[in-house]
Amino acid sequence: MTQASRAAVFSELHQRPELFLIPNAWDAGSAKLLDSLGFSAIATTSAGLAFTVGRKDGQMSREETLANARAIVEATSLPVSADLENGFGDAPEDCRLTILAGIEVGLAGGSIEDATGRPDQPIYEFGHAVDRVRAAAETARAGGFVLTARAENFLHGIADLDDTIRRLQAFQEAGAEVLYAPALTRLDQISSVLSSIDRPLNVLFTVGGQDFTVADLARLGVRRVSVGGSFTRAAFGALKRAALELRDQGTFGFAKDAMTYAELSALFGK
Repeated sequence: MTQASRAAVFSELHQRPELFLIPNAWDAGSAKLLDSLGFSAIATTSAGLAFTVGRKDGQMSREETLANARAIVEATSLPVSADLENGFGDAPEDCRLTILAGIEVGLAGGSIEDATGRPDQPIYEFGHAVDRVRAAAETARAGGFVLTARAENFLHGIADLDDTIRRLQAFQEAGAEVLYAPALTRLDQISSVLSSIDRPLNVLFTVGGQDFTVADLARLGVRRVSVGGSFTRAAFGALKRAALELRDQGTFGFAKDAMTYAELSALFGK
């Protein structure tokens, strides 16, 4: 499928009344597995990518991120939406160039966040954040790319729902097609966001502190649910448990939960 056709499918998914799940792959192999399980779209994960090459989240370059995104795009016929972090630069022009590069590698969509990557000032000033989303949205619209704009307050310990909503509303007016406020943990917070915007909302399941289900989110009117780096962390958790069992007990019980060599060979031989 072409980039344009995948983007059209991805856009249409957001127009349906029902919620859809968009699991996050960290490489081509995980993307192929998720594709085989019947999902309708795949997202990437900046944290998952960084962890699998032995780095912290936020330490991958634009080039490395887009090379990984290209590999995932080429591994599946599904629409792929990439975690493009803050556009890999502070300026609106950085966001524009990142969206252009994402279109070039075949992405159907991607997200730009308002997080700076700097501990002393974790979130961009409001006006500058909006300018960055506007530049990304203009480029995305011209290239048939579904832009998701992320308001990152809660992910960085700033529990300011009013400012988060103000930012999402401004990102909406700046042209973002999908909105996203990671790390909301309560249904009342999500409901407040939904009542304040008129774009599809993505909700992140982050493992920890969230007591809702996909069905709960669907009843509220959430359009899309992702898992960020959770699947990657689950995979690392399984590896750690298996390694500790081998080291400390000298047993091989971990193998009972593993996919077989034949299953993986069949999957990756397609």
